[in-house]
Amino acid sequence: MKKLFVPLTVVMSLCFLGTQAQKSSDAGVSFGIRAGVNFQNITGKDNDGNKLDYKMKTGFHVGLNAEIPITEQLFFQPGLLFSTKGAKYNNDGTGSINLSYLELPLNVIYKHPVGSGHLLVGVGPYLAYGIGGKLKYSNTGTEIDKDITFKNSVSPTDYIANFGAYFKPLDYGLNTLVGYEFSENLSVQLNGQFGFANNIPDIEGFTTDAKAKNTGFGISFGYRF
Repeated sequence: MKKLFVPLTVVMSLCFLGTQAQKSSDAGVSFGIRAGVNFQNITGKDNDGNKLDYKMKTGFHVGLNAEIPITEQLFFQPGLLFSTKGAKYNNDGTGSINLSYLELPLNVIYKHPVGSGHLLVGVGPYLAYGIGGKLKYSNTGTEIDKDITFKNSVSPTDYIANFGAYFKPLDYGLNTLVGYEFSENLSVQLNGQFGFANNIPDIEGFTTDAKAKNTGFGISFGYRF
């Protein structure tokens, strides 16, 4: 909980600063807050080329975004989110991978008038940086609870000693979204996320074809000031 307090405080502080900045922002530029639930998984393959048999894990995201007009119906929407990801797995026991990121979505949003509001369709890249996580595993006589360390490369000795609780810090990929913005500035949207980065760090002196990518979807609610 202590590790979550800092990123959550940063995000909420940015939300407050965004509302203050909006008061003096140029006409047409708006700020908003967004929060919702994530349904994330880790996809890829192991060292033997077998598909990872992981299950979806529920998490959340919360943060701030800006909306900059490009045309009357097209907008650039950068943001900053605190987002939790990961997966669950069963392998002669039960386990979970819990990951926390600061995430920068860079979406282009198209708004089409429908009823009293607008239909939203969007797409864009995202960048994310890992700031915390846990690897947990439980089996008869075996209990593992390790903090995840974010490194681009690690020695074989350290990797084995820490039960493989290592991920690369930088994640990136593609966002998609569809939703509806009500006339009172409230919105709801379905988000899809497809990670492109292989999050498994390099093992010094070894080559591997193993891959692990963040992927999933979510539902979120937003409010524009």
